[in-house]
Amino acid sequence: MSGATTYEVPSGPLRLAGPVVRPEPGTLPLRGDLAHIALAGTHLAAHYVIPHARRIGAQETIMYLASRDDSEEVMRLEPGTEVEVLDVASEWLWVCLGPEGPSGYIKADCLEG
Repeated sequence: MSGATTYEVPSGPLRLAGPVVRPEPGTLPLRGDLAHIALAGTHLAAHYVIPHARRIGAQETIMYLASRDDSEEVMRLEPGTEVEVLDVASEWLWVCLGPEGPSGYIKADCLEG
């Protein structure tokens, strides 16, 4: 596992200056309730999360758009791919590959040890 990634937290005032185009689902790690800490200076969310780096285990893993097996596939993740875990909900994890995305849901049991 690589060293811990650090992200700069913006300082100074953040203002809402007009409408913002919401990114397509599965792109930026941004939901209505949570966002990646690196997006704090550009996107408004109720909470910002400092991600935890983990790796995909021995099997290829599907990243889904929603936390359901029948959801649209965002991409396939090869074994050993580093992901950033943003949220845990039962057997599903909301993850991203970095602050620019993509983001989606994977099963918790697909991670290394």
